[in-house]
Amino acid sequence: MTILIPVFGDQLSLDLSSLADMDQADSIVLMMEVADETTYVRHHKQKLVYILSAMRHHAEALRTAGWRVEYIHLYDPENSGSFTGEVARAVARHEVSQIVVTESGEWRVAAMLDAWPTIFGLSVEIRVDTRFLCSHAAFAAWADSRSELTMEFFYREMRRKTGLLMDEGKPAGGRWNFDKDNRKRAQADLLMPRPLAFSPDAITRDVIALVKERFADNPGSLDGFDYAVTAQDAERQAVSFFTNALPQFGDFEDAMLTGERFLWHSILSPYINSGLLNPLDLCRRAETEYREGRAPLNSVEGYIRQIIGWREYVRGIYWREGPDYVDRNFLGHSRALPDWFWTGDTDMHCLAETIGQTLATAHAHHIQRLMVIGNFALLIGADPKQVHHWYLEIYLDAYEWVELPNTLGMSQFGDGGLLGSKPYVSSGAYINRMSDYCGHCCYDVGKRIGEDACPFNALYWDFLARHREKLGKNRRLTMPYRTWDRQSESDQAKTRAQAAEYLTSLD
Repeated sequence: MTILIPVFGDQLSLDLSSLADMDQADSIVLMMEVADETTYVRHHKQKLVYILSAMRHHAEALRTAGWRVEYIHLYDPENSGSFTGEVARAVARHEVSQIVVTESGEWRVAAMLDAWPTIFGLSVEIRVDTRFLCSHAAFAAWADSRSELTMEFFYREMRRKTGLLMDEGKPAGGRWNFDKDNRKRAQADLLMPRPLAFSPDAITRDVIALVKERFADNPGSLDGFDYAVTAQDAERQAVSFFTNALPQFGDFEDAMLTGERFLWHSILSPYINSGLLNPLDLCRRAETEYREGRAPLNSVEGYIRQIIGWREYVRGIYWREGPDYVDRNFLGHSRALPDWFWTGDTDMHCLAETIGQTLATAHAHHIQRLMVIGNFALLIGADPKQVHHWYLEIYLDAYEWVELPNTLGMSQFGDGGLLGSKPYVSSGAYINRMSDYCGHCCYDVGKRIGEDACPFNALYWDFLARHREKLGKNRRLTMPYRTWDRQSESDQAKTRAQAAEYLTSLD
């Protein structure tokens, strides 16, 4: 009798819980490339290449580690196109006595796993994903004990639980959070670190050819694909980050520069989210850089907070809120995204730069995603579900459990403040403060009215005005509303007319 162990494309870890304590002689690992997963959104071409190539390389790593692996390619003529269909075929091929699987990262796949015992008439053991620090049950217990949810307090619990950056029960440096130290504007620097680039090997070249043939109409470019697709190369990228970029990561965490796609960011999130790198291991190594004097506390704390704080927190929110979370639309927004979200062809330099690099590389860092692209989508009243789909399809590190709360919740305020206490909106002034984008733009960031006025400016005030009934009592928006109220009715009318003209042009 055989135990079948399905392994999905975001479970590329040799220490996966479903593999733990299993007898290799009695087990078969099943890995599947299926149409359902490659087409449920129009994934960026490089995202498809990354996932499929990383899966194929991981199958080889499993075989090297002694596992029997059955690998179903997308082009296999008998491929059923779904996880359930491929498990059914595997059950028919072998005398399967039990299915052991690590819990899914997404609701739709979790529903499949829950149905397998009935469909196959077999025992299905669904194991907790031990790559995360906080289980669903632990997060629910924490959340149920609080009158309101705040990531900062959850993060402090994770610090206590892991012992990261803790000194005798207190936070290193006397503060939990050094975010206020991490908002410096960057300058172009010829010595700026660059992430490693990895030339595609034969496996990756085969996948590139497959994607080019089957997904020619998907967004993004295949040119210059150079991401790591093995655990070994992902580790090399991690070493490069800790050595070359972490020391200044904190200072310039929120900065943006024309022509600089990566700055001091790690570019490790795709590898963490797919399983090639272990998040807690990375956090411990970052702490070592601080303890041994090679990286300052603000950089290390900021990096660790992103992983054990925010990443774990949004996963908890995703599973706690349930499948209807995707339909929330607190502000009632319904506008379609402009077509140029799929081309980058806009005369607003900040958006052309951020969307352009996204289409070229399937990457943009968190401030580009939140305060340029997301900010604009929120200000124009874009449908949050469409915005969610765009982010899910376009970014290399986007899996629904992490992307949906970040996009619909934090970026688009679709949940009405569950994830973020205020909408993340700004005029052009914020973008000008944190980047050099405005200096390259045909619009004047200092103007609100006129043909050459920065569209963000009028859109910002119009957003606040049209949503005053829902947002007017938000304590974090008290000052902006006071500023709006001090303006004359004539100036307010001109501002709103400017915004209306721009919104009409989008239609």
